[in-house]
Amino acid sequence: MAEIKEENPVENVENNDNENVEVEEESSEEESSKPKVIDPTLEGLQFFYEKHKKMINYVGGSVALVVGLFVFYKFYWLPDKEKEAANEIFWAQTFFERDSFNIALKGGYMVRTSEGDKTMMGFEQVADQYGITAVGSLANYYAGVCCLRTAQYEKAIEFLQKYDGNDMMVAPMAIGCIGDANMELNRTDEALKYYLKAADKNANDFTTPVFLRKAAFAYEMKNNYQEALNIYERIKKEYTQSNEAREVEKYIAKVKALGNL
Repeated sequence: MAEIKEENPVENVENNDNENVEVEEESSEEESSKPKVIDPTLEGLQFFYEKHKKMINYVGGSVALVVGLFVFYKFYWLPDKEKEAANEIFWAQTFFERDSFNIALKGGYMVRTSEGDKTMMGFEQVADQYGITAVGSLANYYAGVCCLRTAQYEKAIEFLQKYDGNDMMVAPMAIGCIGDANMELNRTDEALKYYLKAADKNANDFTTPVFLRKAAFAYEMKNNYQEALNIYERIKKEYTQSNEAREVEKYIAKVKALGNL
């Protein structure tokens, strides 16, 4: 009798385990056959994604590619080009400071570098090859000044208009030099327009009074002595410490006499 009592519980346990497995399998099958419950707040979004999955994945991949290319361009390719341009423009700047404007513009001169002798680039070539960089933009300014100093006025205007920097001093100088080129070409109205624009660009105590003085002179050329007087008086009032202010009184007296003001 003792043996029979020991065997019965084992059989019951085994039977119960089998029953539990069967119940679990049935319940899992039932759950898998039921439709998934979608959060009502996300139902429209999920439906849209399922409907347009291929397009969304394609667009997402394209965006990732564009972002990757931008990062590479901004942080790897462009800085390398800036360094190259800076190395190339150095020699042209050296000749520019010596007033050797033709060599500075065209290059072609043999120079000695740490890597050996090489033919230097002029501003014209640097601007052409590295125009997308800040140094390349600056090369356009220098090339314009070189052309202005060598009486190539139309070409000077072309280069100067390509300069797109916003340096406190260079930006107004580039605009003012366009005015100088136009004045040399006897286009007084155009020159006046650029002188006034240069004076107001990054207003400061150095470039502003210089181009105000040139604008006043342009008005004198047009016999508009009242406007010339207004500008001279502005220099006197607003830029008292400038070099132009030191001689402004005689210019004021001159235009008053010429215009009977």
